[in-house]
Amino acid sequence: MRITVLGATGSVGRHVVDQAVAEGHEITALVRDAGKLPARPGVTVVEGDATVPADVARAVDGADAVVVALGAGRAAGVREAGTRTAIEAMRQGGVRRLVCLSTLGAGETRDNLNFVWKYMLFGLLLRKAYADHQRQEDVVRASGLDWTLVRPSAYTDGPRTGAYRYGFGADATGLTLKVSRADVADAILRAVTDHDRIGRAVSVSY
Repeated sequence: MRITVLGATGSVGRHVVDQAVAEGHEITALVRDAGKLPARPGVTVVEGDATVPADVARAVDGADAVVVALGAGRAAGVREAGTRTAIEAMRQGGVRRLVCLSTLGAGETRDNLNFVWKYMLFGLLLRKAYADHQRQEDVVRASGLDWTLVRPSAYTDGPRTGAYRYGFGADATGLTLKVSRADVADAILRAVTDHDRIGRAVSVSY
């Protein structure tokens, strides 16, 4: 498949690119600084801003699917804005398949969080980022595209194992609330080609 990745130099996006290329996909990566992701076989680098329509349109042109893996730490704005820009470019370019990185705790999965995550992290320290994810999800759901939201728990730097819980509902219990970035990328790629996930939000945690 030809997959466009927004956020390709981020901590999850890099894994998405590497894993996708290893599986034989053709990647177009939209990055602010091309020097941070050198072109290599299977990867076309487009330098630009994920919130600028013309830049995103260039990256999305000819894609079979788009992965939005944007992040901004505690900051807010880029997730919703970049996702909105990607959706518009996809509509104009006739691209249907969208997989968007969100977070566990968004929407109906808030009850999956423990006290610390629910009230101290997302309630205080990461409140702006959490609200940005919520708005991002609203934009995706209203897009009219063939979308999937992927909601990971807290990141670790562990390896790609494939041994994560994927697709549980709001009533899941016994979660570690941890998952490696490499396994999140694995879940994203599985979602790209899994039509059963279209129109659904799936969560990822050990």
